[in-house]
Amino acid sequence: MLGELRARAARRWSIVRRRPRLHWAIAISAPAGPAGEVWGDLYFADDLAASLRRRGQVVHVDRLGERIRPYPRMRDDVVLQLVGLHRPLPVEGAVNLLWVISHPELVTDEVLVLDWDVRYAASSTWGRARSRPGAPVLPLLQATDPERFTPAPSGDEVGTDVLFVGKTRGVHRAVVRDAVEAGADLVIYGDGWGEYIDLRYVRAEFLPNDQVPAVYRGARVVLNDHWPEMAEAGFVSNRLFDAVAAGAIVVSDRVAGLPDEFGASVRVYQGVDELRALLDPDAPGWPDRAARLATAAAVAREHSFDRRADELLEAALAARAVRRGRQRRRSLRAAARARRTTA
Repeated sequence: MLGELRARAARRWSIVRRRPRLHWAIAISAPAGPAGEVWGDLYFADDLAASLRRRGQVVHVDRLGERIRPYPRMRDDVVLQLVGLHRPLPVEGAVNLLWVISHPELVTDEVLVLDWDVRYAASSTWGRARSRPGAPVLPLLQATDPERFTPAPSGDEVGTDVLFVGKTRGVHRAVVRDAVEAGADLVIYGDGWGEYIDLRYVRAEFLPNDQVPAVYRGARVVLNDHWPEMAEAGFVSNRLFDAVAAGAIVVSDRVAGLPDEFGASVRVYQGVDELRALLDPDAPGWPDRAARLATAAAVAREHSFDRRADELLEAALAARAVRRGRQRRRSLRAAARARRTTA
């Protein structure tokens, strides 16, 4: 094991040494200040930034309307827009990467045809449907941090039967409503639920992000849902990647494009009766612990932030080379025109 870890570290260091040190901005929709601290976009961006930094990159996460640098005029070589609730715009002079991870219904064709170097979407079906000649949208699913979302027990696990982690978002989320109607022994971490359900189901209104993996590991079943627009467009929830990587089994609403690596650890339902059957402790078809561990390892291998960082870094370097080639050709043409003028 030690030899394998040393070899892996040597390979990573070799990769880092070969790549130039670029300055990245990851732009997200979370607002500045305390209100933005609990946004999933911020956790996602921080994990991705950590992976890019391990690859020798300099990374800043910019919340909506916020840009903090060691000195104000510091130039960003690469701007990655994680698209959620804000309308993204390319930044002049930078390599511009677009990654639609949520709320695809807000992303118009006018946005997609802007001067992006590469466009990604966390849904292969949506990306294919929205691609245009000269403006392809490539698939890049969401991801997890397998160093935190690991099935290895930490000793801090909190035992629950049926678990849901999330706030109301101002609506009575269908999976919670259905679980209550199905008679589930439900535990919720999240706020705003008093308007919709008996507060006896709510264990806490807030769950710190660093405690989420242990809570997932301690649950018999984790519940998941999607915004309807995201489910219809095939945008798979980030919660599925995290929970499965932590070794949990999950019941979710239906969404197109579930990764094969989830295997039997994720099962979908339609209607209260189907949910009740899946939540039965004796329900057939759920994987045993060995199978869940194998699935967790597959998700960690294929859907880590390190994998996504590698993809984005290679795309940024390729786009940077293309941009530099264009600049050289423009410079050569300008020099040729100047020579003809003075001849």
